[in-house]
Amino acid sequence: MTSSAIEALYIFDHNNDCILEHVYRSRPAPARIVLPQYLSHPSPRPCLIYLNNTNPSTALFSICHSNLLILSPVSTDVESLFVLEFLHRVIDVLEEFVGSPLLSSKIEAAYDVVAQLLGEMCDAGSVCNTEPNALRDDVEVAGWMGKLLGGVGLPSASPALQPSGGLKQQFSLNPATTGPAIPWRRANVRHTSNELYVDIVERLAVTLAPSGRPLAAFANGSIAFTSKISGVPDLLLTLSASGGKLGLEKAIELPVFHPCVRLARWKEKPGELSFVPPDGKFVLAGYEVNLLPSHSDLKSWSNTNLQLPVSPEVTTSLGSNGADFEIRVLLSPPSTNPSSSATPFSSRPGLGSARASGRSTPVFGSGSATSAAPTLQDVSVTVPIPTGVRNITDLRASRGEAYFNPTDNAVEWRIPTKDAAATGTASLRCTVVGPLGDDDEDAANGFRLNGDNVAYNEYETYQSSGTEASHGPSVSSKEQKQQQEQRDARKIEQNKAFMPRSVSVSFSVKGWLASGIRVDGLVVDTRKSRGLKKGVKPYKGVKYLTVSRKGVEARC
Repeated sequence: MTSSAIEALYIFDHNNDCILEHVYRSRPAPARIVLPQYLSHPSPRPCLIYLNNTNPSTALFSICHSNLLILSPVSTDVESLFVLEFLHRVIDVLEEFVGSPLLSSKIEAAYDVVAQLLGEMCDAGSVCNTEPNALRDDVEVAGWMGKLLGGVGLPSASPALQPSGGLKQQFSLNPATTGPAIPWRRANVRHTSNELYVDIVERLAVTLAPSGRPLAAFANGSIAFTSKISGVPDLLLTLSASGGKLGLEKAIELPVFHPCVRLARWKEKPGELSFVPPDGKFVLAGYEVNLLPSHSDLKSWSNTNLQLPVSPEVTTSLGSNGADFEIRVLLSPPSTNPSSSATPFSSRPGLGSARASGRSTPVFGSGSATSAAPTLQDVSVTVPIPTGVRNITDLRASRGEAYFNPTDNAVEWRIPTKDAAATGTASLRCTVVGPLGDDDEDAANGFRLNGDNVAYNEYETYQSSGTEASHGPSVSSKEQKQQQEQRDARKIEQNKAFMPRSVSVSFSVKGWLASGIRVDGLVVDTRKSRGLKKGVKPYKGVKYLTVSRKGVEARC
């Protein structure tokens, strides 16, 4: 990888109009050249596209965020993840300074700030500073006073508003008050109320076989930390899981950490995160958890062993013509959670009032969402319908409301929070209407489909042969029954092509984690901390959240 990797950065709005073009080095392919070549690739477009029509050949990196398209052309050999990570850092920094969600109007209104940020983050193609806290000390952002003075024609940096004393006094900094030079933390941080918050969020990705046996089950977690504390605090966050040290090592797989985390402490004592936090909200760590046991024990497992809050089941080809299908959603019944009834955080060192989270079956409650009584919310079931289905009729839901969305060609079923908190099983039964012409197939063979089930040709044969009236109808009825069975079997076989192949469930559970990870302690080391007044005890809060955005999928 060359020392100067980033050549240019282009940002386009939802109309594919270039709102920002920032060149760092060399002569990269301009935005008007790379955009048509990017759009010529079919969707979904990859994040890395090689453009052979440019001179020299160019590798085009791209990401899409909030209806914005960000492109970065590179004509030299470079590590792909290096450029993509830089683009993601640009988005995070712009959201921090300009505001979230990131819109084209915000970028255009604060172009002076955006230009400063891009210049500080990358110098002549070399990535320099991408930490938002450090950028706040280097990038000048006009506050309300500056905007007011600028509006009346006065310079915002008026000498009367500068600190008293000469330049020597202004530029002389006391290391004892400013603390060490930490790249990810601003200098001289001051807060009137000292607060620390830990939010652990896990996203489920579970695939179930038609038999109910899990094929794959993962939980991708992130530990979001919010630090609003003065000075330079030194913190120690302790994590635990059922099974002790081995259980924690199994729970936290493939961990990634913020640069502030001391990796030597984690390797020596897994579960202990020692760090000096940035000011504000940031992602402290991320991890992945395999919720399934070893391969040898997987055959004896089912979806109930995963203890999912919502478990879907699909039954197809129901009814006389096989045109019905049924979705059954099993909501986990309330039970005693041994982990959640453990020692409260208030009796543990350095934590406020909350309770630990366990991996056992959650207890759903309608009150406040704590780990003692997790709350199941936002339950929705999505059933993709195969192409060729004309309509879905007779939607019968035991709980909530269901409707067919012809635009997305899917059935949406939403269960309110009050209904999801109740125990038991919710069901939805639907009828599939195939394409036009299927119902007329039997009529083309000479049968009346108006309900009397009498064959024209057979009736005329009995009349012409002079068979007794008592004998004719009995023979016709027997053959008619066989023909009806054949038509039903043919109809069932035809409707199999219109049955759903899978069903996905979305939900959120506050106060429960699928991995069983919990926070045991959050301590401020007063001996290593600087700038924190003696006797100050910060307020500490912990929250758990498990989310599935169509993450639990059952195959048919």
